[in-house]
Amino acid sequence: MNFLEERIARDGIVKPGNVLKVDSFLNHQMDIALIEEIGREFHRRFVDKPITKVLTIEASGIGIACFVAKEFGVPMVFAKKSKSVNIEGEMFVAEVESFTHKNKNQVIVSKKFLNAEDHVLIIDDFLANGCALQGLISIVESAGATVEGLGIVIEKGFQIGGKVIRNLGYQLESLAIVDAMDPETGKITFRGQSPK
Repeated sequence: MNFLEERIARDGIVKPGNVLKVDSFLNHQMDIALIEEIGREFHRRFVDKPITKVLTIEASGIGIACFVAKEFGVPMVFAKKSKSVNIEGEMFVAEVESFTHKNKNQVIVSKKFLNAEDHVLIIDDFLANGCALQGLISIVESAGATVEGLGIVIEKGFQIGGKVIRNLGYQLESLAIVDAMDPETGKITFRGQSPK
């Protein structure tokens, strides 16, 4: 098991409906040492790419993407889920559906922060159905920028998102791929591993 799989096995909670709660260390309360290690691992996996921006979606991806951007020494941009009064000028817009929240949002990125010269690494905490990633990819493409890769902390391998994104031809790196979860026993099976 890698460092992340060990932490998920120890502190993750499996809930009915294919829900994996990792809020004690990843997406509500954050273990900063763990997030730093995640940032270093994504840097290691994409170090050969000419990354100029790291892009994520609010809110859970922001903390993770900050540490990734720090490793690359580049800015981090996050797509906002609603237009606020302090966003001005033209924007790139995509509609995304959230598996977790069971709703659709328009996400926006100001055109000031993404342009055709950018080489973008997209980062997110979870990958389930792939809608958020597809929305972020469409924003990068609308800017004329290049998607250099996608980094996911936890992929639900039993859902279609990973297959969809890989079939589009992108380099998708998931630090932990969960192939099965049992809410009754709490067992989590990681890809290439026996249940833990």
